[in-house]
Amino acid sequence: MVREMHDDPFTAEVCWHYYVNGMTQAEIAKQLDVTRLRVNQAIQRAKTLGIVQVRIDSPFVARIELQEALRVELGIPRVQIAPARREDYDCHSGVGAALADYLIEKLRTRGWRSIGVSWGVTLEQTFRRLPAQPHPDLEIVSMLGGTMQGASFNSFSIVSGFAAALGAKYSLLAAPIFLSAGVDRTAFLAQEIFADHFAKFETLDAAILTASDVSERSFLVANGLPKEVAPQDLIRAGAIGDVLGHFLDADGAEIDHPICQRTIGVDLGTVLRTPEKILAAAGPHKVGIIRAASRRGLVDTLITDDVTAELLLGKRPGLSG
Repeated sequence: MVREMHDDPFTAEVCWHYYVNGMTQAEIAKQLDVTRLRVNQAIQRAKTLGIVQVRIDSPFVARIELQEALRVELGIPRVQIAPARREDYDCHSGVGAALADYLIEKLRTRGWRSIGVSWGVTLEQTFRRLPAQPHPDLEIVSMLGGTMQGASFNSFSIVSGFAAALGAKYSLLAAPIFLSAGVDRTAFLAQEIFADHFAKFETLDAAILTASDVSERSFLVANGLPKEVAPQDLIRAGAIGDVLGHFLDADGAEIDHPICQRTIGVDLGTVLRTPEKILAAAGPHKVGIIRAASRRGLVDTLITDDVTAELLLGKRPGLSG
């Protein structure tokens, strides 16, 4: 019997074999004695007419939809969203766990040899959640200097913590995050030890970034700024937050302030050339800087939580604590 292309029983039969019986298009074409093209056309017709409707019954669907909406909103390639605890909200632990999962998978599939890391509580949460792994050919590279505070999420602790968890080598940028006023940055970085370290920035396979606002909630603002630089000075210059000690305005441009010439770490132009840029950041106070970093092109993958995602999309998340 010759079957017409617009014969709905034929379309239904094709779809039954394809979606219910799990047959390939080639197998269906052979069984029904038609071309594979006609089978494909029947499947497409079924989708168009609504004969076939796909429904994914899973609690994860809402988060996937949220990820896609945020990806489009920010104009970035990928978003991973962790579910936040709405009571006693913590902007670090969920994102740190999500970043750990992301890194485990990428280290398994990407063959990274060199990863640059920032600092902060989120990254401390990340390496504490990484299972011990053997990556002897991997090097963890600190991308900015540190502060004199001995916190466990300072850049010195972060780079060694990641290396210990991943069984990797590490390279420490043993310098302050900001030079003292009057110190010549070019002359300071001309020392051989810094030249060797800065050369490693050019060959990073991935950069793990954090960000924060310009307030006392930021470890950098609270403990790292030179005494003569007040947060209000940076805000008046247009700063809404920092990435790697570089203070950005709402459009992602570095502000015009003398502190910009005193930062010791990778420059943002080099970060932009890094193949994989991962920003791990969450919290209502980080919405502005996440947008700015995305606009600057510093984000290929955003790891955040659903509270922050909702805020970025203009929604009002329910929070307590």
